[in-house]
Amino acid sequence: MPELSLRAPPPREELLRQLSDRLGELMPGVRLLAARILGAESRIDLVALEPTGRVALVMVGEDGEDLELVARGMAQRAWVEARLGDWLQLAPNLGVRPEAGLKVWIVCPSIRPQAVAAASQLGPDAFALAVYRCVGDGSTLEILIEALDGAPPRREALPPAPAGAIEVPAFRTGLTDADLGLTSAERSEFDAFHPPRGDVFRGR
Repeated sequence: MPELSLRAPPPREELLRQLSDRLGELMPGVRLLAARILGAESRIDLVALEPTGRVALVMVGEDGEDLELVARGMAQRAWVEARLGDWLQLAPNLGVRPEAGLKVWIVCPSIRPQAVAAASQLGPDAFALAVYRCVGDGSTLEILIEALDGAPPRREALPPAPAGAIEVPAFRTGLTDADLGLTSAERSEFDAFHPPRGDVFRGR
């Protein structure tokens, strides 16, 4: 049996065709409405309709395009949202329900933490992320797709200060004297030239 391995993506038309066949793995019961429609100064790769009547826009990118696609997805979301009423008039039997909202899916081979954090600020009902992989055995090519949860990377809390430790005021950057390696003499010199807090930014 031939061994499967990662392969380069196929031409874009074939990539979109295969991804459109797998949209149900991201959104069960979804129905494809259109592909490669012109939106806000660029094309929207796939437009689909969820069973609830919510419209889903799918933006497909290559490695390194995830953060750019989040920005483009915001523009396309605003563009389509302003036209949902017109779509409903043109195709009243389509099943579009403007009150159900609009969701953007960003689909790339990899998603960086910056893109995850940016999408999470927009909320799970507005944006979602997924990764795709192209695998093959030399004669066949299959595209796998998997949704991400969209949670931003967790930041570990700083450990509490030891009991009895003296709290050192932090600079505006959040760094302390210890972080900067300041000696007592260097700190005294800084204090001599640092204006009192009330005099800062008075424009004198």
